Amino acid sequence: MSRSLEERKAVLTLPEVYTAARRLKGVIHRTLLDHSHTFSSITGCETYLKLENLQKTGSFKIRGAYNKIQTLTPEERACGVIAASAGNHAQGVAYAAAQAGIPSVIVMPEHAPLAKVVATKGYGAEVVLAGATYDESYEHACRLQRERGLVFVHAFNDPCVMAGQGTIGLEILEDLQDLEAIVVPVGGGGLISGIALAVKQVAPHVKVYGVQAAGAPAMHLSKRAGCYQTTDCAVTIADGIAVKQPGDLTYDIVQKYVDDVVIVEDEEIAETILLLLERSKLMVEGAGATSLAALLFQKLSCKGKVAAVLSGGNIDVNFISQIIEHGLVKSGRRVKILTRIADRPGELSRLLDRIAQLHGNVMQVFHDRAERCLPLGQAVVEISLETRDEAHCQSILEDLTARGYEVERD
Repeated sequence: MSRSLEERKAVLTLPEVYTAARRLKGVIHRTLLDHSHTFSSITGCETYLKLENLQKTGSFKIRGAYNKIQTLTPEERACGVIAASAGNHAQGVAYAAAQAGIPSVIVMPEHAPLAKVVATKGYGAEVVLAGATYDESYEHACRLQRERGLVFVHAFNDPCVMAGQGTIGLEILEDLQDLEAIVVPVGGGGLISGIALAVKQVAPHVKVYGVQAAGAPAMHLSKRAGCYQTTDCAVTIADGIAVKQPGDLTYDIVQKYVDDVVIVEDEEIAETILLLLERSKLMVEGAGATSLAALLFQKLSCKGKVAAVLSGGNIDVNFISQIIEHGLVKSGRRVKILTRIADRPGELSRLLDRIAQLHGNVMQVFHDRAERCLPLGQAVVEISLETRDEAHCQSILEDLTARGYEVERD
């Protein structure tokens, strides 16, 4: 990403993070740093969750967006602002611009989650859907910025934005003594840059780790290679961090202050979202769940007190239902079985009664006696079941098999 000479001179400093904290006081929520006994027992370290999913606008992004907009001159405010975003920065900019009484234009990917699009419009922004990815939306936003003379509020590659995000690091240090590490989701790098610079200058012994989705690993590759890297695509369920090009400003800070950047798979992210819903009653989007996923799936070796930043909770409700269904199937708590029975009165009832005796909960039954390859006198039965877990599922299958049913698990 090319920068002007003025932008190249812009450097994030610790005093700017403290200034941002003063600007944000009374504007944002000081989110809870919540100790989780459940996740501590699973991860093997004392796990604390920084609940930015409960922040105003549903994510940390309001911190950087508000701080940036508060630094604009009267002339810049009169022009209005523009941003490109997959959704969370969009809401942060729209909210901050509305608070400042200035117009905002937000360019979002064409397939951005509907909930994020609706919320952004609700804060008063003009929303333009363009491009299949954040990077394509960014290019379109740059063209609009030039055409309409708007002021660009970058999602991550801006010192004022990074300073606002860095206030999370200051809050964690104030709230938790003897901290070993902070784990942070990474897309373009604005969040981790602000946190890492603040934390390393105030408490240099604290480790700062970044986490990316395996399908969008540009900063991970850059950190490991020791030079700036991009990717040809960014495909992940964690849409908030699906970035092909990290910031060059953020890259410099990551190289200097971040201890490591690891990756997690989409399946691990999905499982973490479900665990947060079920165990902690927290709704967290894919990007926000990556930090905890890295701890749950042993991507990092941490033993003491660790803070995982849950960066956002703006997840589409339709996608939540998919996550739940997928998780239940994967864990064996929801299963579909196929078998054949004699086509005569009582046979289906006998099968269902046996499943009930085994404490399986029948959700749906499909009975077909006219399947093309089915012998005369038989019927095929497809049953959807709820079970306690994989072991319970297996015990039901074994019992039915022992009773002469040829059972297939779909």
